[in-house]
Order: sequence, then structure tokens, then C-alpha cells
Amino acid sequence: MKRFHFAGLVALGWIPVACAAAPVTLTSLHEIHALSNAEAGKAPSVAFEATVTYRRQGETTLFVQDGDAAIYVWASPEFKMVPGDRVLVRGKAQASFRPIVFADYVTVLHHGVLPRPVSATFDELVRSQRDCMRVTVRAKVQSADLVLSGDQVTARVQLLADGGLIDVYINSGNATALNALLDADVEVTGVASGRFDGKMQHTGVQLALPSLADVKIVRPAQSNPWTLPVTELDEILDKYHVTNFSRRVRVHGTITYYQPGTALVLQSGPKSLSVMTAVEEPLRVGGEADVTGFPEVHDGFLVLAGGEVQQSSVYAPIAPRPGTWRQLSSSKSAFDLVSIEGKVVTEVREGSQDEYVLLSDGQMFSAIDHHTETGGAPPAPMRQIPPGSMVRVTGICVLENSNPFDREVPFDILMRVPGDMVVIAGPPLLNVRNLLLLAALLLVMVVAFGARSWALERKVRRQTAAAAALEIRRSRILEDINGVRPLAEVLEEITEMVSVELSGAPCWCEVADGARLGHFPPDAGNLRIVREAIPARSGPPLGAILAGLSSRGGPNSGEREVLSMGAELATLTIETRRLYSDLRHRSEFDLLTDIHNRFSLETQLDAQIGYARENAAVFGLVYIDLDNFKNVNDLHGHRIGDQYLQKVALRMKRQLRPSDLLARLGGDEFAVLVPLARNRSEVEEIARRLEHSLDEPFFIEEQTMQASASVGVALYPADGFTRDSLLSAADAAMYAAKNAKRKTPQSEGIPTPNSKNRR
Repeated sequence: MKRFHFAGLVALGWIPVACAAAPVTLTSLHEIHALSNAEAGKAPSVAFEATVTYRRQGETTLFVQDGDAAIYVWASPEFKMVPGDRVLVRGKAQASFRPIVFADYVTVLHHGVLPRPVSATFDELVRSQRDCMRVTVRAKVQSADLVLSGDQVTARVQLLADGGLIDVYINSGNATALNALLDADVEVTGVASGRFDGKMQHTGVQLALPSLADVKIVRPAQSNPWTLPVTELDEILDKYHVTNFSRRVRVHGTITYYQPGTALVLQSGPKSLSVMTAVEEPLRVGGEADVTGFPEVHDGFLVLAGGEVQQSSVYAPIAPRPGTWRQLSSSKSAFDLVSIEGKVVTEVREGSQDEYVLLSDGQMFSAIDHHTETGGAPPAPMRQIPPGSMVRVTGICVLENSNPFDREVPFDILMRVPGDMVVIAGPPLLNVRNLLLLAALLLVMVVAFGARSWALERKVRRQTAAAAALEIRRSRILEDINGVRPLAEVLEEITEMVSVELSGAPCWCEVADGARLGHFPPDAGNLRIVREAIPARSGPPLGAILAGLSSRGGPNSGEREVLSMGAELATLTIETRRLYSDLRHRSEFDLLTDIHNRFSLETQLDAQIGYARENAAVFGLVYIDLDNFKNVNDLHGHRIGDQYLQKVALRMKRQLRPSDLLARLGGDEFAVLVPLARNRSEVEEIARRLEHSLDEPFFIEEQTMQASASVGVALYPADGFTRDSLLSAADAAMYAAKNAKRKTPQSEGIPTPNSKNRR
């Protein structure tokens, strides 16, 4: 869970700490509150009294107030205090979104009375007019949940006020009390604060409350949300209604990026803004422009929606700001025009873009060039840059996460034109072209020197053959990465390639949390072990490539270069396979029960129909619907309901043969494809086993629950020739069984599609 945005400003480097103190000590909170950020940036000394309005134990968050002046204080967790304590704060002022105080000492003088809260509107809060003050807000509760903040459980409540949404964080872990808040009109009293993106731009409003006692229910919810009538999934928009009074704004800046009909980026000095626009007319990147639209927050980033553009004749391109991987991943450069150097690992052409994977500071990122619309014609050929080349790429820095307190956020660079990538150094000298030139030169020398060069000629040919074999092996590995060869075999092939380049030295790969692959020597303790980490695109390394070399020789650059080449190939192999496996599993399996999903069932059903048509075969389909599953969620909650579905799926799966396929269609509905069925009786027998497998009760978290299900079967081709007709037939049979249960609970017959009853 995201921590409070105000809780880590100093610790994460957002607040510059000045070295020189101002000569005069400020002794009044009003004097400190009146400072500008420029004045606070000089770190004047402070010593003032105020009353604690909020303290987050175990963290540095502290708010204090004196009269109508309030401020945020960064205070070590060792200083213990509670709301209402009158304290003496000594330290230095610092610059932030607004001036704050970095406390050296906090002394509790006595316990007093909390400042009287002032009534605040959403507009006042979003304009920071009540920043850090104790306020009272009236609104309706939209959500109320428990979240993990650090190592403490915190209540997070989202309020809908007149004007927008407010996030409320409460020092409480009482889940029962939160249940009564949904849809209630409440009055909350707490300390006002802001939510920020990676560039410390204001993106929302939040309140900090010491306890649930600061939440008063003004009017309870008119009805329990869990007793509302069920709405069909495709009809929820009927209940949608929004009244938006956001006012149009006009901004001015230089266009640094433009994708017609989708988005553009404006930059003015150190500030930049993403604009969502449907404008498709030609706009000049580097030209100044006025843009009007409506302020919004998308995925935590400040954006301008519905942008209309009026470009001026002024051409004032902005110079990109150079950066390193660590600087750009700190989240302070979102939507800025930047440049960064890196080494090309690989390049991939996709349907709508060209992607170059680069390595910088030992970390991976992508440089992306979106294809320009060409009226249906294929895009221009992808620019080919040899792997290993050092390039300087210029473009817009786009982050995957807007939270300014997450370290090393993954990012991509959006290039504007292919020319935004400049080659500053070619690949290493060890490449096929240079080796072929060397072979040609040596051949001339052989002709010139005749017999004297015969021995040298043989040596050069061996070197050329080895280099050619290396390139062939490397090309084969790149083909296998995108093929179907198992991951372990590809990694072993990489270690073999490295071993050949190191004159047959033993080489192996250690996958993080995985296997050791390759040739691990039994006498490794007598060898000089050289290790190269396998870098990941984000996060910790994926493992390491190791080689055991003779202890008599010293380290050299060639060893590191060969191991680095192997590590880069291993990175590409592991990342590609993990991404493919994850996407394929998500597309075919239900994430809750880990059985096949509807898409997988329909695919297998279509294939089985095709097989049956060609071979005049029959097969069966069983449709299962759990009885009274809604009561499980209503009585025990969705977490118990999810465990209930998992246990039901596991118990039914144990009743099936290896050839049968169990799938979850959604909610509490399941289906079984029975490909090896000779007649309807066999399918009905499987249906009975599935139904009776739920006779034994389930034990979930010390609770006993009795399950039951209604089943129906269909047989191909007797009940249908197509996927939809078979599903409909089995569904109709299932509902006939459900209706029959309501009338005669003792009935155990398995209905067929010939039943006429429908819901």
C-alpha cells in the first residue's frame, strides 16, 4: 500500500537540506508559516511552541498548529507524543511544497486542548488554503478498507465531497466499524494534506485522522450495499451519473512530443504536462503553443484532458536534459524532454511501434518510436542498429508509477523521430565484419610471404572459423529465445557459448531462486571464479553467469566482455520466457481457482467439434451451477467465498479423468468437457460424480459449510452442432435440474437438454 504522501518527503530527498543557518531564530509558528520557499530553503533556525494535531507512531509524520497557523514537521519516531500535547519544537525550516520544519528536538510541555477545527470545502482543500490545518469536512463514504502502511494496519476511507474525492487515512485497524460507513453521510475531523506526483505537483486531497472517533455518521446509508439487487454486468452504465463543474484552463509552453489524435506534451522551464487531445492537424515539435482543456488526474499523473491547440509562429525548441538511469527512475522527470546514453541489447518491431531495449548503469529500459500513420501503407523499415552499439536517445520520460516515494520506478523513453537515437560508438571490435577484414588482410600476407606464412594462415583460419561459429551460435540462440525450446536448454546453450569463448573453461548459470545449469566443476574451490550478474529490466538481478578459470592467470577485460555478452543474452531469454508464460497462463486459466477459464473452454470445445466432425465421434459437456453461493458471500464475506470456490474446484477436479477439462465460466458457474464419451450415460455418470463430490461439508477458517450444485449435460451431436448450441443445451438442462430441486429435493436425476423448464 502507498504510504502517506507527506510521510517521507525529507527521507527520499525531495526537501533540500541547507548547510548554512540564518542568523535569527524564528520563535513563532506564524513567522515560519509566512516564509516563502526561497526563504525556507536557507534553513533558518526555529524554536516555537504549538499543539500536536496528528502523530503517526513509528513514522516521521507530525502536524502541529498554533491558532490559525499550521505546519508539517519531520520528527524522528523516537519523539513520543499524542494529539493535544503542547510541544516545543527546535530545528530548521526547509523548502518543500510549502515550507516545513526539520526537527532536531521535540519536547512535550503539557497536554492541552486540540485547536478548534474549521469547516472546509473541497475547493479550499484542493487549493491548499487549509494546508496542515485541523478541519471538518462533510461528505459521503464511497469505500472503506484496511490497508498496510509500512508495518502498521491503517484504515483508508474515500469520501465523495461536493467537488471531488478525498482520501482519508485513520490510525485504526477496526474492520467492523468500517463496514457501517459505506454510503453513509459523515463528518470527519482531521488534518488536511495533499497528494503529489513524482514532480511534487498537487494531484489530490487527503486527510489524516488520529482515530475512528473523529468520524461521525451524520446520516446512515439508506440500505445495506450487500442487499442491493444484482445488476447484469453489461447494464451497470445505467446507474452512471456525473456532474462535473471543472473549469477549462489555458496553458502555454513548447511542444516537445506529439502523437496526432492521441497526446502531446508541453514543457515550460522545469515543468511539463501531458495533454490528451483528439487534434490530428500537423503540429511542429519545438514550437510554442497555447492549449486549453480540463485538469484531470490519470493513473496518479496530472494531465490536461480534451486538449485544443493553437500553435504560435514562435519556434523555441527545448534542449533535452541529460540524465542517468538512476536519475530518470527517481520519478522526478515524468514527461520531461531528456536524453540518456545506453548500449543496445536488442530491437523489436511491433505493429504500432519500434522498440529498442537498452542497458544503462546495469539496468534495462526501452526507447520507443511510434509509427506515423501512412494511410494504410506499411511503415518505413525499422532502423537497424547493431547490438552492442552505444547510443544517445532523446525523448519524453514516461514512468510506470506516479508515487514519488517509490524508488527506482521503471520508465520508457518516447522518441519523437527516428533521429532521436544517435549512435555514439559502434559495437565492440569482436564482430563478424572486422574479423572478415582481418582474414582478407592475412590472406594477402600469405600470398606475399608464401611458405613462411603458411603456419600463420592456419592460425588465422582457425580464429575466423571460431568467430563465425560464435556468430552462428549466437544467432541460433536468438532464434531459440523466440521459439519453443525449453528455457533451461537455451540457458545451457549460452553457457556452452561462453565456455567456448573462454577456451573450454567450465561455465554455468545460477538462476535466482532456481536451478544451476551448465558445467559446474567438482574442483571449483581450486579455480578462479569470475561472476557476471544477469541484469533485470527492473528489480534485483535474475541470476548470474559464472566461469571457473585457472588460478595461475590474472583477470583481463576479455573475460568480462564474454561473460557480459552471455549475461545480456540470458537477460533477454529469461525476461522473454517469463513474459510469454505469464501472458499465456493469464489468457487460459482462471486466476482464482487455477482451472481453465471460459476462453480456454470455448477454444477446446471448438477443436473437439472439429475433431468429432472429421471422425464421426461423440463427446459430452457438463454444466455446473453452485446452489445458494450468494449466501456464502453475504454471510461470510468475499474472502471466504473465494476460498469456497477454490475448494469446490479442487474437489470436482479430483472426480475427473486426465482427458476431461474443468473450466470456470464465471462467478459460481463451471463446465466440464468430456471428450472420451461413448454415450449419454457415461456423461451423466460423470455429472453425478461431480454433483455428489460436494456432499461432504467444507471446513474453511473454523467454519463448516455445506455445498451443493445443479448440473446439466449435453451430448454432441444429439443436442447441438455448434459451441453455442451445446452450451445453451447444457445450461438449459442445468436450470431444469435447479427447478426440479426446488420442487423435489430428493430428485437425483441428471436432466438433459430435452427438459423444457427454463428460468
